[in-house]
Amino acid sequence: MVAPGPVTPEAPFEPSQPPVIEGFSPTMYRNPEGFKEKFLRKTRENPMVPIGCLGTAAALTYGLYSFHRGHSQRSQLMMRTRIAAQGFTVTAILLGLAASAMKSRP
Repeated sequence: MVAPGPVTPEAPFEPSQPPVIEGFSPTMYRNPEGFKEKFLRKTRENPMVPIGCLGTAAALTYGLYSFHRGHSQRSQLMMRTRIAAQGFTVTAILLGLAASAMKSRP
């Protein structure tokens, strides 16, 4: 039987420090981006998404208001408009993703 060799003590686990992974060096952001900065950057990158979201919210709000007032024809029209606005928003998201994927290719 072979006796085990001397064991080198490892550094104790420190939960406040990130783990050390060989061959990996994380980048540290000096100025983390806040909600407002990220929202404005994303809006500049793809301005059609917020426009579609606002259109969806406006159609939904007006449709519910019309339903409450008893104008069923206008309410139905606004619900159909809401569906169209949602489709526009989803299409804008997908086109924005495709454009950013094409832009990142060499």
